[in-house]
Amino acid sequence: MQDKSIKLDSILKDLGSFIIAFSGGVDSSFLAHRAKSLDSLKMMAVTIRTSYIPVREINDAVNFMNTHGIDHHIIDLEFSENMRHNPTERCYTCKKILFTEVVNYGRRNGFKYVVDGTNADDSVDFRPGLRAIDELNVRSPLAEAGLTKNDIRELAKKAGLTIWDKPAMTCLLTRIPYNTRVTDEMLQKIEKAENLLFEKGYPGARVRVHGDVGRIECLPGYVDRIFNDPRRQDIINDLKKIGFRYISLDLEGYRTGSMDPEKEKL
Repeated sequence: MQDKSIKLDSILKDLGSFIIAFSGGVDSSFLAHRAKSLDSLKMMAVTIRTSYIPVREINDAVNFMNTHGIDHHIIDLEFSENMRHNPTERCYTCKKILFTEVVNYGRRNGFKYVVDGTNADDSVDFRPGLRAIDELNVRSPLAEAGLTKNDIRELAKKAGLTIWDKPAMTCLLTRIPYNTRVTDEMLQKIEKAENLLFEKGYPGARVRVHGDVGRIECLPGYVDRIFNDPRRQDIINDLKKIGFRYISLDLEGYRTGSMDPEKEKL
């Protein structure tokens, strides 16, 4: 891992001037912190804020940047009509829209490159958004250095970053079936439900929407716990108050791409 860390530093120094597309997740947080620790770099972080990105993630991003004294800018975007029907090319379309904004911001402000937090594991997973990133010539220093998710978590922990074990978070559109008309009310309902589960001690839980059914996916180790939780009925009642008629617990637990038909075929 030491060789990978040295390679990462070399890549960042060679880039010299760049915007970090900052989501507030472990990967981009570690990347921003590492870049900040190096001398003579012109860098800042940019976060996109739109209705299908959880507010908690935006707040986490702002808090991390403030804590570590990293220059940070937020770009507010309207919910594009190209995304309203949650198309099967959703991730590609989304990344193209969001990263185009970041690239344009970087150009207007004199930065040479845009980089993101893609890691070495992402290339072997179902990640259609990577095509858009490649088309926009966005660099991925963590992946280029060969750093995996586990590598990054370990390095973040060694660096004293409290986010080292933060669960992965994706946009709220991934909770909704493809080719479904997405409303702001639907997004707010999902976000409220996941915030509720977070507050009840289930970080990283997803609430997938199937009509009036809310399907809960928990991280490993939490399925038995939530099933046997003495507050289970309270959780059910609270979720129903948010707007779900039926509440189901997915016995497979959380897995990436559970709404992706392409991945189900693998």
